[in-house]
Amino acid sequence: MILWFMSIRQTDLDRIRTLPLFADMTPSVFRDATAGAFLQRFPAGTTLLMEGDPVDFLYVLLDGAVELQGSWKEKEAVLAVLRPVSTFILAAVMLEAPALMSARTLERSEVLMLSGEALRRTTRQDPAFGFAVVQELAGCYRGVVRMVKAHKLRGCLERVANYLLAQSARQGDPHHIVLPYGKRVLASLLGMTPENLSRAFAQLADYGVQVRGPEIHLARPRALERLARPSPLIDNHVKAGPLPIGRAGTESLTTTPGAPPPPAPSGVSAAPRTA
Repeated sequence: MILWFMSIRQTDLDRIRTLPLFADMTPSVFRDATAGAFLQRFPAGTTLLMEGDPVDFLYVLLDGAVELQGSWKEKEAVLAVLRPVSTFILAAVMLEAPALMSARTLERSEVLMLSGEALRRTTRQDPAFGFAVVQELAGCYRGVVRMVKAHKLRGCLERVANYLLAQSARQGDPHHIVLPYGKRVLASLLGMTPENLSRAFAQLADYGVQVRGPEIHLARPRALERLARPSPLIDNHVKAGPLPIGRAGTESLTTTPGAPPPPAPSGVSAAPRTA
């Protein structure tokens, strides 16, 4: 495995600064929290950490895609798929506990690694940062509750239908979406086998769902919504905005169509989203 070590650019630190987790830190505390940080570029298929490993760093995904996995005996399951800009394993860092998930790159990725010791120290020193950590962890907890409810209370067809509606909201197109990752990953994320996912897509043809590789056309979104019956107590269909809002931010928004975008973090001006 070949790793590319890169110096940290100011533009990368500026991107980290847009995360709600770091937005309200004073410049001096932010410098302390990011002291000793380093940036690495990983090829696709690289295991960043294994469940059970000690955690010394908070990972911040700046480019690419990372899947978080759990395993038991010969089974593996995808628990989440992350896109930039995202942090992961914050809970393990704060508790100085072993990782409960493995992390693996799905494509070539740039990951910034921040010292766990420095983050714990600045959390104790800076009340604003400590509260931001609490909010982010609370958002992650609510996201896990949503996932558990969806898996326990819905059948396969309903889970797929709601996933398509969520992607439609995030991509801002009621009739056309592009799957952000492969169907193997999607099936595992939804708690299904690839065969069950294929059958579900075939059944959803009656509701206007047309699948052509990674592209999906939703000819009858109202019919799909009647099947899915999305609920704000399970789903969080948040449209993607120009800035990362973190898990706490997604929990503060509703599933109401046309809900206003979240405000920009303190000291950061919003910029148009680019493809």
